[in-house]
Amino acid sequence: MELAHSLLLSEEASSQLGEVQKAEFIFEWLRYLEKLLLATNREDVREKQKTLVEQLLSLLNSSPGPPTRKLLAQNLAILYSIGDTFSVYETIDKCNDLIRSKDDSPSYLPTKLAAVVCLGSLYKKLGRILANGFTDTVGNILKAMKSAESQGRYEIMLSLQSILTGLGAAAAPCHRDVYKAARSCLTDRSMAVRCAAAKCLLELQNEAIFMWSTDLDSVATLCFKSFEGSNYDVRISVSKLLGTVLAKAVIAKHPGAAGSRQSARRVSLEEVLELLGAGFLRGSSGFLRASGDMLKGSSSVSKDVRVGVTQAYVVFVSTLGGAWLEKNLAAFLSHILSLVSQSNPKATQTQVDAVCCRRCVSFILRATLGGLLGEKAQIAAAQAICQAIWRLKKVMDAVLSDGNLETRLSSTDVAASQHMLVCALQELGNLIHSLGTTAAPLLQDSSTGLLDSVISVVLHPSIAVRLAAAWCLHCIAVALPSYLTPLLDRCLERLATLKSSPEAVTGFSFAVAALLGAVTHCPLGIPHGKGKIIMTLAEDLLCSAAQNSRLSLQRTQAGWLLVAALMTLGPAVVSHHLTRILLLWKCVFPVSPKDLETEKSRGDSFTWQVTLEGRAGALCAVKSLISHCGDLLTEEVIQRLLPPLPCAVDLLTQLSSILKTYGSSLKTPSVVYRQRLYELLILLPPETYKGNLCAILKELAAELTAPDTQAAASTCLLPALCHPDDLLILSPLLQETDHRFIEEQLLLGNGIACGSLEYDPYSIYEKDVEGDSVPKPLPPALSVISAASKLFGVVCANVDEAQRVLILEQLLNSIKHTKGARQQTVQLHVVAAISSLLKHVAGSKQSLGPEVRRLVLTLVLGALESPNPLLRCAASEAWARLAQVVDDGAFTAGLAQVSFEKLKSARDVVTRTGHSLALGSLHRYLGGIGPQHLSSCIGVLYTLSQDSTSPDVQTWALHSLSLTIDSAGALYHVHVESTLSLIVMLLLNVPPTHAQVHQSLGRCLNALITTLGPELQGNNTSVSALRTSCLLGCAVMQDHPGCLVQAQAISCLQQLHMFAPRHVNLSSLVSCLCVNLCSPYLLLRRAVLACLRQLVQREAAEVSEHAVMLARDGRDPAADANLREVGLEGALLALLDRETDESLCQDIRETLHHMLTSMAVGKLSLWLKLCKDVLAASADFTAVTCVDTMQEEEGDRGDDASVLTRGDDKPHPFSNPRWATRVFAADCVCRIINQCENANSAHFDIALAQEMKKRDSRSDFLVLHLADLIRMAFMAATDHSDQLRLSGLDTLLVVIRRFAEIAEPEFPGHVILEQYQANVGAALRPAFTSETPPDITAKACQVCSAWIASGVVGDLSDLRRVHQLLVSSLMKIQAGKEALSQLYNESASTMEILAVLRAWAEVYIIAVQRHKNHKQTLKTTINSEDSTRSGSSSAAGLLDLVCTDLATLSKLWLAALQDFALLTLPAEFASQLPIEGGAFYTAQTSRSAKLHYHGSWALILHAAALWLASTGFADPDEGGANLSRPVTPTSMCQGSSSSGAAVKSPEDVYTDRFHLILGISVEFLCSLRSDASLESITACLHALQALLDVPWPRWRIGSDQDLGIELLNVLHRVILTRESPAIQLASLEVVRQIICAAQEHVKEKRRSAEVDDGASEKETLPEFGEGKDTGGLIPGKSLVFATLELCVCILVRQLPELNPKLTGGPGVKASKPKTLSEEGSRLVVAALAILAELPAVCSPEGSISILPTVLYLTIGVLRETAVTLPGGQLSSTVTASLQTLKGILTSPMARAEKSHEAWTSLLQSALATVLDCWSPVDGAQEPDEVSLLTAVTVFILSTSPEVTTVPCLQNRCIEKFKAALGSKDSVVQMKTCQLLHSIVQYPKPAVSYPYIYSLASSIVEKLQEIDRRKPEDATELQLCQEGIKLLEALVPIAEDEHRAQLVACLLPILISFLLDENALGSATPVTRSLHDFALQNLMQIGPQYSSVFKSVMASSPALKARLEAAVKGNQESVRVDPPSKHAKNLARNASIQLKTNFL
Repeated sequence: MELAHSLLLSEEASSQLGEVQKAEFIFEWLRYLEKLLLATNREDVREKQKTLVEQLLSLLNSSPGPPTRKLLAQNLAILYSIGDTFSVYETIDKCNDLIRSKDDSPSYLPTKLAAVVCLGSLYKKLGRILANGFTDTVGNILKAMKSAESQGRYEIMLSLQSILTGLGAAAAPCHRDVYKAARSCLTDRSMAVRCAAAKCLLELQNEAIFMWSTDLDSVATLCFKSFEGSNYDVRISVSKLLGTVLAKAVIAKHPGAAGSRQSARRVSLEEVLELLGAGFLRGSSGFLRASGDMLKGSSSVSKDVRVGVTQAYVVFVSTLGGAWLEKNLAAFLSHILSLVSQSNPKATQTQVDAVCCRRCVSFILRATLGGLLGEKAQIAAAQAICQAIWRLKKVMDAVLSDGNLETRLSSTDVAASQHMLVCALQELGNLIHSLGTTAAPLLQDSSTGLLDSVISVVLHPSIAVRLAAAWCLHCIAVALPSYLTPLLDRCLERLATLKSSPEAVTGFSFAVAALLGAVTHCPLGIPHGKGKIIMTLAEDLLCSAAQNSRLSLQRTQAGWLLVAALMTLGPAVVSHHLTRILLLWKCVFPVSPKDLETEKSRGDSFTWQVTLEGRAGALCAVKSLISHCGDLLTEEVIQRLLPPLPCAVDLLTQLSSILKTYGSSLKTPSVVYRQRLYELLILLPPETYKGNLCAILKELAAELTAPDTQAAASTCLLPALCHPDDLLILSPLLQETDHRFIEEQLLLGNGIACGSLEYDPYSIYEKDVEGDSVPKPLPPALSVISAASKLFGVVCANVDEAQRVLILEQLLNSIKHTKGARQQTVQLHVVAAISSLLKHVAGSKQSLGPEVRRLVLTLVLGALESPNPLLRCAASEAWARLAQVVDDGAFTAGLAQVSFEKLKSARDVVTRTGHSLALGSLHRYLGGIGPQHLSSCIGVLYTLSQDSTSPDVQTWALHSLSLTIDSAGALYHVHVESTLSLIVMLLLNVPPTHAQVHQSLGRCLNALITTLGPELQGNNTSVSALRTSCLLGCAVMQDHPGCLVQAQAISCLQQLHMFAPRHVNLSSLVSCLCVNLCSPYLLLRRAVLACLRQLVQREAAEVSEHAVMLARDGRDPAADANLREVGLEGALLALLDRETDESLCQDIRETLHHMLTSMAVGKLSLWLKLCKDVLAASADFTAVTCVDTMQEEEGDRGDDASVLTRGDDKPHPFSNPRWATRVFAADCVCRIINQCENANSAHFDIALAQEMKKRDSRSDFLVLHLADLIRMAFMAATDHSDQLRLSGLDTLLVVIRRFAEIAEPEFPGHVILEQYQANVGAALRPAFTSETPPDITAKACQVCSAWIASGVVGDLSDLRRVHQLLVSSLMKIQAGKEALSQLYNESASTMEILAVLRAWAEVYIIAVQRHKNHKQTLKTTINSEDSTRSGSSSAAGLLDLVCTDLATLSKLWLAALQDFALLTLPAEFASQLPIEGGAFYTAQTSRSAKLHYHGSWALILHAAALWLASTGFADPDEGGANLSRPVTPTSMCQGSSSSGAAVKSPEDVYTDRFHLILGISVEFLCSLRSDASLESITACLHALQALLDVPWPRWRIGSDQDLGIELLNVLHRVILTRESPAIQLASLEVVRQIICAAQEHVKEKRRSAEVDDGASEKETLPEFGEGKDTGGLIPGKSLVFATLELCVCILVRQLPELNPKLTGGPGVKASKPKTLSEEGSRLVVAALAILAELPAVCSPEGSISILPTVLYLTIGVLRETAVTLPGGQLSSTVTASLQTLKGILTSPMARAEKSHEAWTSLLQSALATVLDCWSPVDGAQEPDEVSLLTAVTVFILSTSPEVTTVPCLQNRCIEKFKAALGSKDSVVQMKTCQLLHSIVQYPKPAVSYPYIYSLASSIVEKLQEIDRRKPEDATELQLCQEGIKLLEALVPIAEDEHRAQLVACLLPILISFLLDENALGSATPVTRSLHDFALQNLMQIGPQYSSVFKSVMASSPALKARLEAAVKGNQESVRVDPPSKHAKNLARNASIQLKTNFL
């Protein structure tokens, strides 16, 4: 193939190839040439032009296939447009000659067609250059058309379209001729030709004015004719033509000069609508020319014409646009409704016609009003519809009130106006449904009276209107949940009052049922009590039905309808009424068969009608119960449901005799009864009606083969039984399209109506499958068959073999005995039943006996050869299922053999298609039949797929081949090459008119690509050849005119891109996707988005780039205009706004999310602008302008946006986006903020962002767009749409949380968000109005608390604005749950109350924290900027603000916590719960309320604990008795007895509260779920901390040891299961508090014991503390043991080396000391602090038990973390371990008599351990010497002397000090001196003297050595100073006789550091400091020991002279300049003091 990539065709290469490869080679060359020509230099092209033209023309003669000829023509045209044009006429002549040729043989046809295509392409590209001789060409082509076959006509039409495009107005001379030719083609028998003709005419009307002026009528009539017998594609093309022409006619200006020639006339809108109306009502029988049979009234317009005209209406309005529709709404609406009015009785003469016409009208209204209008215009449209309803209502009232009621009721007026009303009501419902809460103004507008108008027609005489009105109410309730309860009340009230009117009873019962169905769509629900009212009313209706025969039918139906609808409310409501429902169910059927017999003999047809209606209703109610309340079906309930079933089945068997007796008026009720019973039995398990299986089976068989069954409705039954992939090959009508709603009726055949609500009123409350469209139940006659076939499968699978054989034989016979269409109908029913049977048998893993297999096989084989394609499809599915059930290789092989034989012998299309699909299905269900069958199967399918005489056979065979490839998997690899060449050959040769063959080819290619998988990435020649073929196949399909074939091409490329992304040309793929984004074909749009979604996951940026490039090139006019304006992202957003298909919208959203994730940070401005445009496009600007701070930042930030906007004169890409799109945009804003969080930190730092922006103006940061973010959140939060308000508040919350901390660089001490406080306040205020739904108020409370807590606003007066909103909501909820809104379910008010309490809790917690921090900062009096900002006013002020409401709040908090505690009790305590519920929830709604409590309890708990702590558990407001009573009905932990409350002592109240808080915390922390939020756990732990800050709870915990242990175990578990350091630290804090509590308790007991015993003997005192007298600690019973476990857990997790198991024994194993992370260090420090406290909790014996562990851990931490830090500092963990050591060593237990000895020996061991740390093993790094020396010093100073004065230990210690003094590191020496200094000062000589003896001399030597070499740096200076201080410290300690010697020793050293006056001037700061220090000390020592001083001076004149010189020099320098500050500072900085005083 590489040879094909050249400018000229390599003829020798192509001549060596076979036929198929040659075609591939040529196609590849042409593809390459097309790209090459556009990229090659013009001169080079001209050079080779002659040869190229010859090569191309010679190809023209070699009969090229359709895709090749198209490419060939394009290349010729491009070649002439780039090169010279002088030979172009020659080429045109050649083509014309080829067309004129008389050769009619099939082999010559491709050449002729290629010539036609070439001409089209040349004229299209070169246009007016060729205007000279074009008339001859056109004439020639038109002449050729007369004799051409369909393919020729098709190509000629398309060629003429191209010629017209190229020539434009210059083609005028030929317009009439082309028009004539196209007219004849528009009614051609070939559908493809009709489509091509429509395209040609569409092009023609651009210039041919006559088409939309003088010839308008004939064009319309022609189009109507073209619709007759058309398919979907024709209807799309022709309706586009008709709609466009008519639109042109309406808007055409008078055409001036041209007009005079063409005598054009202006056509009015009325005429155009009249024209379309005529087509809709009278079809193609001519404009106002009624044919004879029309006058007789026998003919009916065919459905396809009606559907075509319907589509034309939509095209007509869409072409004129939304603005036009707004202007002409009234005229348009009245015209469309008049289509089904009384003035056109023909359209609605039969029920079937009426339903179909109503569908068409609804479709037109939905597509225009719903699709083209923005929200404001939709509201106007709804008002217009409302007025129409009022007008129709008036007409009806006039008719009804007029004279004699009986005669008038049946009058035609009422009957005829009903259809207009139905359409109007359905569209009104749909409009309001799509508007959602934005429709609120429409309902509040009293002048429209919308609700009144809808409710007034609930009483209409026609049942269809009553149902439509009920459905409209349902839509209103779903859109505006606040109207649900009032509407329900209103309808219930009317139903109760008007019980005597039949219309009112049915109408209002429909309305109530529809409203109940709406409850599932409204999360806020309805008040629980409504269920009871409805149930009572239903019972009343059923009981009173018999009282009045005129109403009995209606009341019965209404009663059961209400009961059935009630079930949709779910178990929570139904459980309360279950017994009454079961009683009604029991009473509706006779008790025994005997009673049924007596019933039969009584009554007349009317009573039977009522009875059947009632029983059908009861069956429906039970079915509803089972499907909606599965949880209630306990064994007992099922047992009570069963008794009436046998009787119901008996009645089923008797129905035929009852019908005979009482006449055919019972026919419909009996059908409905059967349907209801079947549907119920399908839901019940078969064992529940085991005794009746045979009887039911017989009835079902009779049902399926009944002689009076209507025409077969295969399209209702079979699609469900076929595989969805197989349906694609049958008919485009079965595929999903945008026109499915109207196209469905064409599927059903003529005599059958499509679904409509009046066929089954019970469907009104069911959850609708298809979103907002009305439920569409099929007529009962069809529904009953559908139910019967499903039930047949269930029942037949559960009877024994003999029964099955009998029944199947019966079915077989009934098929044999019928003929013609009847036979096909029965066959259809039987196949449906058999498929259902096989499904069940396969599902339940049963088997079939040989006889049953034979019968099933016979039945299915017959159907496989049925003329109905759907039936063949279902039969092939059943065929394969049979093989699956039998599961025997031989049987399967037999089935395959049957098909092989048939396919070899049969020649008819039916057999060949049926059996080829059967083979594919076998493969699909059995994953292949084995390799030997695979080859023969593929061979057969290859042969069939090349049968060019029948496209159907090709389609089915190829489809079957694709199934085979899919299921064969790896086995197929041997066949890949042959299959691929077959597919490519067919793609290159099958005519484009057979699109379905191409689709099947696409499926095969897709399956092949999947089979090859990742192998496609390979580079060897065979793989690259396969890959090239795949790409070539995709290219052919991409160029195909059929949209569905293009969809296949896209999905193949998608697969290729997945497996071999490098080999797919992304730019051409993306351009293909962008062009088809707005295709009219749903499946193509779906394929485009599925592909885009996959592409952007990998390479979003590239895809976006390619899309923008495509738009810029503008080569493709079809590309969406939005692409140019707003890029692919914007185009997708705009598409999301228009699109109605849910799965497609989901794909768009996911694609945008992927793009946002990978690109939002890079293209920040673009994304934010998109979101802003969408949100602003429809924002109510009056609302926006009220906040003036918005405009502040526009000046300096405007430049970012200017890049994207190209001037505002263009239409806005997002005009009036729907609310759902705006919600999506608001969510995107939140996602963008989250994305920026993971990116550069400059996004949240304004100073850094501005600096980086200066450096590189292209860089962009989120913080610079803060004004936009706030504005978007504000616009969303104040919108009409509730969902958008929620999203806006969410966005606001995210913005507050992310930006609260960012400081404003220009105003230090302020934050950047402060300037937006007015906006935030304005956004929140509307959410607190009285009519706001509770969910919005709840969200707004959350934002309020976040705003207050963020600390953005420092000024109290500003803070009050938002605070006031919270106060208002608190006032609202104080009234308790009763006073809150009665519009929603009680759980909604629970949600609102809890949200308010949670918000207050958050504010209170923050206020307390700030107050605490403020106090601390005041204590430390560090006045930093920070403390001034959150200045005293706001810190204390916020707390004061909250405190005013604290009394109320605390009670509400405690009440909420008590509710939560009750709700979280396990199920077995349910009986103990209060009957009426809790403070804020009702017992009936407890399940839904629980969710709301789960979201808010944690913060409330924390706040309540803080409040209790602040009051010290004493209530400041009241006496103790009433403390715990909240303002609400329930009080804390006691019944409702008020006398009990009065008795409670304060102690009890405290105890209750304490246990409440502790209980909730422990319960939660015990069973932490994996989804428990970090926030809840932290809040819980903080609550415990607050609790234990107060003495009283500490006393409780201390005195109850079990409680303490329990708590410790729970905390241990939290630490084990949660990795978060914050949680672990909080847990450790609680542990510390528990230990403190225990300590306090032990101290208290000891103190009181001492007081009690007075001066008696101390020995007899009992032991307090753990371990008593034995010292044993029992795990599980010991607080200390539990604490140790927990601390070990923390320490070992941070320092695994502490675990003796890990290190192989308790001995000290050396390992390298390490630095822990900051968090790790904090955890270790906290754990050590707890360890230090433990001995105090123990008795002396107990302390001995724990001491080794505590010491081991403490010293272990010291050893493992003793890292050397600069300047001799100690790490935080070392500091902590030293503090712990000191705490342990100074413990009173060390001195207590009972433990003194043991402690001493243990502490000696510990000291030895510390000393052992020095000796590193195996060259491991040594621990920090200073840390270890400090530890030794702590031992020496803190323990009693007997521990450290043991000679061996003492000597080792002295050695260590000596070694340290000899260290090379002067820091170590200096620190050692400091430590020795403290030891020297120790009061007991036994301890300190040995050190003095051993080390003083070393220090003197050290100082002398330094003196000799003079100190060089600050460290040495410090060392000298410390050494001197140490020696000075020795002087006072020394005995008198030695003191003089010491001083004599010290003085020379000091004097040696002095400088004389000369040296002083040039001294370094270090020596100068030393000089000052020595001089100062000399001045002090001199007077103290004057005698020694004098004697030394006398003995050494040199010293004296030096001292004098120094003093003199010093005085000089003092005179010259004041003492150098620098030196002082240096000395100060250099003295690095020990951070903590351990010693």
